[in-house]
Amino acid sequence: MIDNFALAISHGLIALTVWLLLRRPDLDAEAAPADQPTPPPAKPFRKTRARPRA
Repeated sequence: MIDNFALAISHGLIALTVWLLLRRPDLDAEAAPADQPTPPPAKPFRKTRARPRA
């Protein structure tokens, strides 16, 4: 009995999540590449060298 109840609860929550995600209005809205902000260019990685000891 508990196994069937646990399966029903878990599958019910998954079904509810899928249903709520499919109802989102922005699911079908796809922004054009020009509308999306471009990220700033990444700074080049620079290794710092150990200073020679005097």
